[in-house]
Amino acid sequence: MATGSATPGPPAPPVGPPTQKVSDVITSFRPSRRFKPNDSKTSVTSLDFDDTGELAIVARDDDTLQIYNCREGKHAKELKSQKYGVHLARFSHHAQSIIYASTKVDDTIRFLSTHDNSYIRYFRGHEDTVTSIALCPSDDTFISCSKDNTVRIWNLGSNNCQGILKLHAPYLAAYDPSATVIAVASPATHAILLYDVRHYDKPPFATFDMLENEQRFLGAQGAEWTKLEFTNDGKSLIIATAGNGHFVLDAFDGKLTHFCYRKTGPSGRLGPGAPANSSGTLGQGDACVTPDGQYLLSGSSEDGVLVWDISRPATGNNVLEPVEHLPGHSKAAIIGYNPRSNLLATADKDLTLWQPDADLM
Repeated sequence: MATGSATPGPPAPPVGPPTQKVSDVITSFRPSRRFKPNDSKTSVTSLDFDDTGELAIVARDDDTLQIYNCREGKHAKELKSQKYGVHLARFSHHAQSIIYASTKVDDTIRFLSTHDNSYIRYFRGHEDTVTSIALCPSDDTFISCSKDNTVRIWNLGSNNCQGILKLHAPYLAAYDPSATVIAVASPATHAILLYDVRHYDKPPFATFDMLENEQRFLGAQGAEWTKLEFTNDGKSLIIATAGNGHFVLDAFDGKLTHFCYRKTGPSGRLGPGAPANSSGTLGQGDACVTPDGQYLLSGSSEDGVLVWDISRPATGNNVLEPVEHLPGHSKAAIIGYNPRSNLLATADKDLTLWQPDADLM
């Protein structure tokens, strides 16, 4: 079957209750279900969960979308986008519809019904590669970034762009959990800009300069930024990189609290600012934060998942070492933590679902 198949063995058990604290289970996560594509050259490029946590969707570089039922631990559906390609697939707040960026033909963002594989709407306007898509936590607004030096604000109910910011290389963006702030990252200018959602047409109310931190921890050559994410408590802002670690900033004043150091280096995926002719595989950043905001999880050049406790007080040199290396079968080049239950998903070529192992708790 074209979607690939799971490794032999019993299906993953139903997802456990979300009442267990992440701190009680974080060190016990182990792979429980692994899905292999039939084509060994195929790689996953993005991953997202729906609001309920029941479904996960991955985009692959074979121009397909794969939907998985996390509760049952099985593949649910394949959708094809052979003509336009697919990247940065995101569930809307309605689980049977998604948005995604095109990788072929044009730079249109497409709104797709997964129920009958039909397009609901097209969001046209970007004139170069879309590098980031972020859905508003509270409504049907979303933001997109592009190599055309714009950030666009959209609503799923309209074809027309609701607003536009013209910035230099604004490759990443994120909403804070209260949906009142938009953060935009421009790696080329080493800056993160914070905008009031209600007044995005005004200058940013805060700008965080990252040049000194980059030179200190990533060297003169630096490293591409691959992801921008707020913790769910809104207190911290994560900048994942394609280098030897990730930055954790105080979301209010931009001060560095931690540099999450990974000795073995990155998982090897391209960042959003990579030139179009770069050799390598796209990604969406190989890091994520747990829903309680306590842990940062990341892949590396080794198999498995690194875990940092970012709730710890900052050290004198700001370097934070991993508290755990969760053993896995492959690299976690893409990683996500289920928003509703203690389940991890990681991917490189395969997709792996992880659950706490009761024998290790």
